[in-house]
Amino acid sequence: MIQASLIQRVAFLGLGTMGYPMAGHLCKNGYHVTVYNRTLSKAEKWSAQYVGQVAKTPADAAEKAEIIFCCVGNDNDVRAMATGENGAFSAMQTEAVFVDHTTTSAKLARELEQEANKRGFGFIDAPVSGGQRGAEDGVLTVMAGGQSEIFERARPVIESYACAVRLMGPAGSGQLTKMVNQICIAGLLQGLSEGINFARNAGLDVERVLRVIDQGAAQSWQMENRGLSMAEGRFEFGFAVDWMRKDLGLCLDEADTNRTPLPITALIDQFYARIQQQGGGRWDTSSLIRLLE
Repeated sequence: MIQASLIQRVAFLGLGTMGYPMAGHLCKNGYHVTVYNRTLSKAEKWSAQYVGQVAKTPADAAEKAEIIFCCVGNDNDVRAMATGENGAFSAMQTEAVFVDHTTTSAKLARELEQEANKRGFGFIDAPVSGGQRGAEDGVLTVMAGGQSEIFERARPVIESYACAVRLMGPAGSGQLTKMVNQICIAGLLQGLSEGINFARNAGLDVERVLRVIDQGAAQSWQMENRGLSMAEGRFEFGFAVDWMRKDLGLCLDEADTNRTPLPITALIDQFYARIQQQGGGRWDTSSLIRLLE
């Protein structure tokens, strides 16, 4: 068994908004990093900024790696990276670990773990929370699903860019926990949007209101980090509405399977659809307030 303390070579597949700085933290923490990105120029840019190798395919990146990390867009993107043509699974060494940081369906996580077990290596589904800022600062929250012994091998490496890493249960549990996270965020943002709009219409100083209620029971990460920008109408940053709709779609699909009513989540999902229709697909999720103005 590969011991966590002996792990030296890792690979990172997907150098988007999140993956780029996450792979950078691995490099800064002394790991030998090989990266792969569908757009080669992005990988070359990363390699120029950090010390690492660039691979031409996911398989090439995974060949000598003890842990392969993946952070891409959706279920199909992960399948392409893992089991598609020249996918990482075709080249992984026995007892290596594939860690998927993409937010996907729990069904996909279970499928990939089963396939990984057949091939003699490990799989962990490990979606993250904390956004671009969390990735850049190395303080992401990681919620994982999988076998505990495999998780423990990967955990110290994941801590290169995370402040909290927790195993939530068997394969798929990380994805299910991320769904809970997104359900809660959607509700918080809608409530915050309505509160700020109410304060404005009541003639209050919104900034002063936020400063005082942020010290009480209404306090939240969203209020602290998005309240003022919402009041000022700034949304050209952060977690895009397009991605939130993808995530909420996963939540609603899973809710159909486990028979969980999500009436508010379904409503807010449609609010986000209206934001998209207004051309705000790349706006931050806090742009919900635009619908109230």
